[in-house]
Amino acid sequence: MLGLFKDSPVIGKASTIIQSPADKLFNFIGNDLLINYPRWSPEVKELEKLTDGPIQLGTVCRQVRIDQGNRSESTFKVKIFDVGTRICFEGTSNPYRCDYVMESVNASDSKITFTFELLSLDLHVRPFEKLVRIAVQDGTERTVKNIKKIIEADLASLK
Repeated sequence: MLGLFKDSPVIGKASTIIQSPADKLFNFIGNDLLINYPRWSPEVKELEKLTDGPIQLGTVCRQVRIDQGNRSESTFKVKIFDVGTRICFEGTSNPYRCDYVMESVNASDSKITFTFELLSLDLHVRPFEKLVRIAVQDGTERTVKNIKKIIEADLASLK
């Protein structure tokens, strides 16, 4: 019974190989976050940067999402910005973390690993934790598929 109310994070993780050099993939996800995030995550209806300058460590953004008909607004802060390899942001208004890690496979291909963590669940959602875990995993898999599809199509159109 003591573990019944334990608040463990809900984590989804997915990886794929993308036909894109790692630096281009990082630019797509990191440097061009404001342009591309709504492209790979169509649930994002509004996205604005609240701090000055380029996307970098400490950048704060606000987003409005519509997930399965539910509107939510949150702010997030870039917590890790390792040029070429990783961008991670955490919710400042809601407890979540999005972590994108890019690794070069060879000169023309990269591996992306996306991890989404819902760091805590509201008490009224806990009875549905198993469904939330399934939805989070499905969402991470859909995210990497969307990124792959968009960046490969963008690169193909440049050829």
